[in-house]
Amino acid sequence: MSISSRFAVGIHILTLIEVNQDGVTSSDFLAGSVNTNPALIRKIMAMLKKADLIEVKPGVAGAKLTKDLTEISLYDVYRAVSVVEENELFSIHDNPNLACPVGQHIQATIEPIFIHAQSAMESVLKHVTLADVVNDVATKSQAT
Repeated sequence: MSISSRFAVGIHILTLIEVNQDGVTSSDFLAGSVNTNPALIRKIMAMLKKADLIEVKPGVAGAKLTKDLTEISLYDVYRAVSVVEENELFSIHDNPNLACPVGQHIQATIEPIFIHAQSAMESVLKHVTLADVVNDVATKSQAT
């Protein structure tokens, strides 16, 4: 099980919009870079727009960021694409056997651990900005 790829695709879209400022960032262009269907790109772009991370104009190909790169954290993207609900990154099975001593207490034991782990991950994402991603991509592009 893994976090939805919408998160990675959202970061990819925002990074490419920034890197390709002088070009047109249509859903077809973005889909070509992500190597996916333009319909999926449009769906994720709608989520990014709703979160006020990008601006798109109906009937006009292209998008632009609504904020400076340093003002967009990966946590903002994570929340924008509805990866998971708060404190629900990890699922706990619904029907443990309550006649079993482990089954009786496992949910109450692991739930706070899971909540803490999700909180730690989200804290890391809050400290990484889109500027960090764009700069790293640029550095790696120059090295190849």
